[in-house]
Amino acid sequence: MFETLSEKLNGVFRGLGDKGRLTEKDVDAALREIRMALLEADVNFRVARAFVGKIRERALAEDVLKSLTPGQQVIKVTNEELTEILGGGIKRLEPAQRSPSVVLMAGLNGSGKTTTTAKLANRMKQAAQLPLMVAADLQRPAAIDQLEILGKQVAVQVHRGGDGDDAVKVAVNGVERAAQLGASWAIVDTAGRFQIDDDLMSELEAVKKATSPVETLLVVDAMTGQDAVHVAEEFHRRIGLTGLILTKMDGDARGGAALSIVSVTGVPIKFIGTGERVDALEEFHPDRLASRILGMGDVLTLIEKAETTFDENEALNLEKKIRQATFDLDDFLGQLQQLKNMGSLSQLVEMIPGMSAIRGRMPDADLDDRQLAKVEAIIYSMTPGERRNPGIIGGSRRRRIAKGSGTTPRDVNQLLNQFRHTQKLMKQMSSGKGMRNIAQMFR
Repeated sequence: MFETLSEKLNGVFRGLGDKGRLTEKDVDAALREIRMALLEADVNFRVARAFVGKIRERALAEDVLKSLTPGQQVIKVTNEELTEILGGGIKRLEPAQRSPSVVLMAGLNGSGKTTTTAKLANRMKQAAQLPLMVAADLQRPAAIDQLEILGKQVAVQVHRGGDGDDAVKVAVNGVERAAQLGASWAIVDTAGRFQIDDDLMSELEAVKKATSPVETLLVVDAMTGQDAVHVAEEFHRRIGLTGLILTKMDGDARGGAALSIVSVTGVPIKFIGTGERVDALEEFHPDRLASRILGMGDVLTLIEKAETTFDENEALNLEKKIRQATFDLDDFLGQLQQLKNMGSLSQLVEMIPGMSAIRGRMPDADLDDRQLAKVEAIIYSMTPGERRNPGIIGGSRRRRIAKGSGTTPRDVNQLLNQFRHTQKLMKQMSSGKGMRNIAQMFR
């Protein structure tokens, strides 16, 4: 996410950090590089110009240039202005005074609208709310079937219309059914097109008028850059939006849409899609994303993911195994699988402060999620005895394990070395309060 932009900005700030004092000339040179990085990231040129202008105004103030750490002060100013153009504070869904609260989902074909509808329903369900999904997309073949399949995955009911029903009738009946079920939310999935046209907008206007949604959310593909901004502008002009959901953020190395869309449209981003899984929808925090872009990490999101993945009893059991020196490859595999449940490994690295900069200087570092799959295959190819006591694995065993896992003896050696290194680190941690502190995080 924003890998290209993040690398370039971090390069600029490393240059500023190397200078003990900053002059106006230093600041202007850095801002030119920042502006070019933003434009190359497909950020709207007016937004880029205004952004750089605000940073310059604040960076040239006496208290910044005369501070003991002027480079750090410029980074602080940039972080604050970046947070501002991303929307400032968090903008949550606003429920209606009476249930069900209606959410109208809009978007072009290919933006991930139907999948995002299910992801949103899943989030609501995880928050102990009762959603109902309404299949009002009658234009795209198999859209209704897709929503019903997704509904089974997230265990959320789907309302579909009868033969001859139009989109308005399906939506109205769906909201009525949500009321009968006592649902707190009715999420209406509407039709999309491959481009904006009058038929699409007229149908959306009719559905909106008939259902009076409390939230009208536009789902846009972040990877389309300024096209996403133009789409959001037109939808907002015609039907009035209350929020945006940017999908495919995990594949957006540039960031033009996210960094332009709020400033241009005035509509806040409420969620971002970070993967294909039904739980890969995050509440949008402008300050956290700004920190990620600047290589400062996102510890709060990392902790939230860990809290939903790891269990306190498991953490305490792990501490016991380490103290008793019984931590084996089965435990190692279990920890890797728990890590995988938290999401993409490359995304997790972005959340650790400083790691994105280190990764940028280590292009050969293997942080591909496929590496975890290789580790799993190798451990599954071992016997229970080998997993409990890896020390018995010699040359013939390594060759057998490599053949069974579709890897090489060198891969097996690398894994065993990683495991021994992990054992050593955990023994060091267990000698003090390290593991107790880890367990405390999940209480």
